[in-house]
Amino acid sequence: MKLSREQMLAEMGIKPLWRERDALPATDVAPVIAEAPPEPLPAGHSPSGLASADAAAVDRLDWPQLAEAVAACRACVLCEQRKQAVLGVGDRHPEWLFIGEGPGAEEDARGEPFVGQAGKLLDNMLAALGLARGDGVYIANAVKCRPPGNRTPEAGEMAACRPWLERQVALLQPKVIVLLGKAAVHALLHEDKALAVLRGKRHEYRGIPAVVTYHPAYLLRNLPDKAKAWEDLLFARRCLREASADEAGLPF
Repeated sequence: MKLSREQMLAEMGIKPLWRERDALPATDVAPVIAEAPPEPLPAGHSPSGLASADAAAVDRLDWPQLAEAVAACRACVLCEQRKQAVLGVGDRHPEWLFIGEGPGAEEDARGEPFVGQAGKLLDNMLAALGLARGDGVYIANAVKCRPPGNRTPEAGEMAACRPWLERQVALLQPKVIVLLGKAAVHALLHEDKALAVLRGKRHEYRGIPAVVTYHPAYLLRNLPDKAKAWEDLLFARRCLREASADEAGLPF
């Protein structure tokens, strides 16, 4: 699906325009689906997260091993009610990495992040930048299992999932990270400040520029802030171009 910039600005402004998403581009990353109930928590794990030795082991996982480990994870209580773990979806060699909070009911059922109304808005935002889900873009969440009632993930739950998220970033090596909402900021940057304070600034995660903006679900409830989110995405694109220029040794 491709939108003109004018259409996107209209979308980010007064009236939302929803369209059915076109078929997703082919990608070599399939959503992670747990076909069977996960095994009991192995020795060395703790209810609040992975033990330090296990966290070190995560750093050696490749994509198939990471997917298998996430599908079997029982490091926190979120595993108890999930239908499946949702690792993420998209291009394994992306320029852009978008990180949200956690799977909702529809994501839990389908095994893919951002597939509801918030996902449609995110797709429109990507299209305005000339991007498409799965084409130079990877989408993940701070936690891989659905919080009950679609509530915000708790600090302990994000801590339990953090090794999986950090390993994803290490494998993906994106050029820029866009953090969608406060939970994503807390999970990756360990920041608890208000989004208003964090927006409009270049943050870094292990040398990768990171930009903070609103979660699409919030924007659906607060339409005027779509214009601010659009400014954040333009800022993220500038950060990406600057990072690419620095990497190539060129003046920006």
